[in-house]
Amino acid sequence: MKKDLGVKPYVFPMPVLMIATYNEDDSIDVMNMAWGGMCAENMVALNLDESHKTSANIKKRKAFTLSIADVAHIAEADFFGIASSNTMKDKFERSGMHAVKSTRVDAPIVEEFPLTLECKVADIEHGVGGFRVVGEIVNVLADEAVIEDSGKVNPEKLGAFVFDQFQNGYYKLGEKIGIAWKSGAELMKK
Repeated sequence: MKKDLGVKPYVFPMPVLMIATYNEDDSIDVMNMAWGGMCAENMVALNLDESHKTSANIKKRKAFTLSIADVAHIAEADFFGIASSNTMKDKFERSGMHAVKSTRVDAPIVEEFPLTLECKVADIEHGVGGFRVVGEIVNVLADEAVIEDSGKVNPEKLGAFVFDQFQNGYYKLGEKIGIAWKSGAELMKK
């Protein structure tokens, strides 16, 4: 029997994404966010609070990078969600992480995160869901350590983790349990 829980933001898993932008003084801002993901083959959608420094930076620079947080850097990733660049000017420096300038968009690439999408702003929306940024992916960068011989990213090597809305936890991803578009193929024969 199911129990009524009311209205909750219970979609699981939620990706843990790191949005990197430049501040007005060219210093680096990184924000942890879970309210985003793919919305087309070459597009990402970010649902942000417009009061974030990251939101102001995106509006001004029209670019950002989006990295997948990994288990090796869970403390830094969580810190980027706790600290606000609106009040902590040295937020990125405190993390001990390093960044380089993207050659494709006006945004930094955090070197320690294994997978980064370089994005330019395609649209900014103010609607029923609040402030939403749609970014066009112009390139993807991946550490060689997470790439298979086939040239594809190996999710087990990526070391990604997800956010759980139920208990505010982080969970490591990795075990492959099926093959998309094949695991249910037998049911097509009925």
